[in-house]
Amino acid sequence: MMPNYSRRAVIAALLGSVATRALSDAPLMSLRPMSRPLKVGAITPEMRIPLTDVIRASGVTGRVGVVLADAATGEIIDSSDGNEPLPPASVTKVITALYALESLGPGFQFETRVFADGQIIDGILNGNLILSGGGNPNLVTDDLANLAADLKDSGLTKVLGKFYVYDGALPNLDEIDESQLDQSGYNPAITGLNLNFNRVHFEWKRVGGAYTVMLDARSENFRPAVTVAKMRIVDRSVPVYSYRDGGGMDEWTVARGALGSGGSRWLPVRYPALYAGEVFASFARGQGIVLTPVSETALAPQGEAITTHKSVPLRRMMQDMLRFSTNITAEATGMAATKERAGQMRGLRTSALGMSRWATERAGITPSFADHSGLGEASRLSAMDMVTLLNADGVDAVLNPILKAIPLRDDERRVMTDHPALVVAKTGTLNFVSALAGYIRTASGRKLTFAIFAADLEAREVGKVLNEERPAGSITFNTNAKKLQNKLLLRWAALNN
Repeated sequence: MMPNYSRRAVIAALLGSVATRALSDAPLMSLRPMSRPLKVGAITPEMRIPLTDVIRASGVTGRVGVVLADAATGEIIDSSDGNEPLPPASVTKVITALYALESLGPGFQFETRVFADGQIIDGILNGNLILSGGGNPNLVTDDLANLAADLKDSGLTKVLGKFYVYDGALPNLDEIDESQLDQSGYNPAITGLNLNFNRVHFEWKRVGGAYTVMLDARSENFRPAVTVAKMRIVDRSVPVYSYRDGGGMDEWTVARGALGSGGSRWLPVRYPALYAGEVFASFARGQGIVLTPVSETALAPQGEAITTHKSVPLRRMMQDMLRFSTNITAEATGMAATKERAGQMRGLRTSALGMSRWATERAGITPSFADHSGLGEASRLSAMDMVTLLNADGVDAVLNPILKAIPLRDDERRVMTDHPALVVAKTGTLNFVSALAGYIRTASGRKLTFAIFAADLEAREVGKVLNEERPAGSITFNTNAKKLQNKLLLRWAALNN
């Protein structure tokens, strides 16, 4: 006879079985709520650590000056050694951009012109042809090709006299900073007539046991060979490069053991006007206008130009300079700004001094600039002074739109594309020097100004004595400095939202 179970009893037994199984699995499960990942841009406990402790733990050697301020009120929010004068490196270009824009105007354009010194009759110039530079630091080979085409379109077919170049619109400098290595392409000469950032492209290839070398003035569409620079391969290990002034040409040697199977690099040009003249003459020849070998003239050409090339407006040029950190652009525009203010040319050091005095008048700060690019380590600027300038009346409206966006990164150095804060700033890097300064806009729209300057000048001196492009320890210093910068930006954006 089967037992007589009620429906209620059966349900109770089933529920009890389910409960028993659930309890038997209890050690494998947690009834506590799972922690949710922090929202991007949220405050973490690490961000509460005192600023000095964060700097101390960063591994950045030497001195570090840091300042954060409210852009609207100027109130100092965070600081450490903010009044310590340190090399600003390429952050100097931020001040140069403001100096040039306020001195020359955002629509200013450099002009490179071609003059005829004599009469042109039936397309024949009975006199000399002069390529005259106006100081344009960004003139490239393609621009000279266009000038030569325009010259042909003007009706000129023949030049009976000589071909000259004039570079007196700006002071002539053999290099920006004499402490740099000879082969540093970012340390070129500067004159009133510049080409390809005053660099020549050196390329080498090994074919069998021999090397072929080429020096050319390449730009986007052309790469004409040049003779104003010469390269000779020699059997040695060090130095990798040597330079000698050949009296109107650059004479280089390179160590065979350093060449490998092939490669290329940019080398500085010390005779930029002759370099530009040689390239222009090659394009003129292609247009059927044969010119004599180029010579320099110290006399400024007079009269109306046959044809003219204009640079991009200064505001665009300054934006590109801040993005690509071109030293020659900073020096040429800085000296052009000083010339405009003083009414006459000034040498680089005097011009930089003039910019220092202007900054004092403009924002009440006391910098000491050795140049306009930050390449020279003798320049000094404190993080406090940099922030003060960024907060000065009218500066934000000029600089903020042309500064470069700086990405924020996570602990794995991956770009945080979803971070709600926006940073626009200028970086600066030399061996054992790292700087960053600009503006932060937080998720709520609050605007902050900041400067982070770091320098280990003792280590830098050791590296200079060793005459190395990348002295031991410099990469580690730079890496640690950039990690510190990123950590501070994340901290400030979160804590001051």
